[in-house]
Amino acid sequence: MDLNITEMDYNKALEISNWNYEKQFSIYNMNGSEECIKELLNSNYFAVIDNKNNLIGYYGFGAAARVPLGEDLGLYNGNSITDIGLGLKPSLCGHGVGFDFFNCGLNFARSKLNAKNFRLTVTTFNKAAIKIYLKLGFKKVTSFPAMSSIGEIEFWIMTLVG
Repeated sequence: MDLNITEMDYNKALEISNWNYEKQFSIYNMNGSEECIKELLNSNYFAVIDNKNNLIGYYGFGAAARVPLGEDLGLYNGNSITDIGLGLKPSLCGHGVGFDFFNCGLNFARSKLNAKNFRLTVTTFNKAAIKIYLKLGFKKVTSFPAMSSIGEIEFWIMTLVG
C-alpha cells in the first residue's frame, strides 16, 4: 500500500467529519460540525492519501489520540511516549489494509516526530485492530470502562516500547 501523509486541511477534515461507521463502531462517528473540523485542523492530526490522491484515513498524535476519561483518570502518564490514534475510511474497514495503514503511521511518527515509544487506546470490541496492535508488539497495560452512545464500553490502553 503506497501512502502519503500530509497536513490536514479544511476539505479533508470536512470529509473525515462526515464519515459514518456502522454498528458499535458508530461511536467513532463525528457529526460534521465546525467544532469537529476545528479539532482536526487545530490538533496534531495528519491526513493519509493513497496513490490516486484519495483520502483513506488520518492519524492523530499526542493529546489528540487520548480518550478524555482516560485523561481524567490519570492513565496517560509519561513524557517519553507518543500517543497515536487513527481513523480508516469506513469503506476500507475489514478489507485487510489495517496492518499496513497503522504501520505506516508508526513509521511516520518515528521518522518525522522522533517517536520511539507508543501508546494507543482501543475499544475492546475492536478485535481486528487489537489483533494488528498485538502483531506489531503492543501490550495491554490497563483498561477502563466508559459510557458511550451505545452504552458502556471498555477501553484498553496498549503500549509499544523500543
